[in-house]
Amino acid sequence: MTAALTQGLERIPGQLGYLVISEDGVLASSGELENDERTAGVIMQMVRTACRFRLHGAAEPPLKRMSVMFEDYVYAVTISGQKVFVVKRHNTQREPVTA
Repeated sequence: MTAALTQGLERIPGQLGYLVISEDGVLASSGELENDERTAGVIMQMVRTACRFRLHGAAEPPLKRMSVMFEDYVYAVTISGQKVFVVKRHNTQREPVTA
């Protein structure tokens, strides 16, 4: 079952680690996020908070993806079904466009 949950997560370019989380806790983890219950808890609280902002009458969930950006890395969070997938990646700084 774990292989099906994590299929493709290891092939994401620049990834430093990943978490697969449900309401029951961490289902799978790897790399810098291996067994990182603290980060999983913080991310889940952020997702719960963001999901409270439902637009009146909207049938769709309020979000499917969320990015938490830091100077050196980014947490890319994707909600699919009853699971939250988190990938920690290098944050590739891009030079600002000047005209």
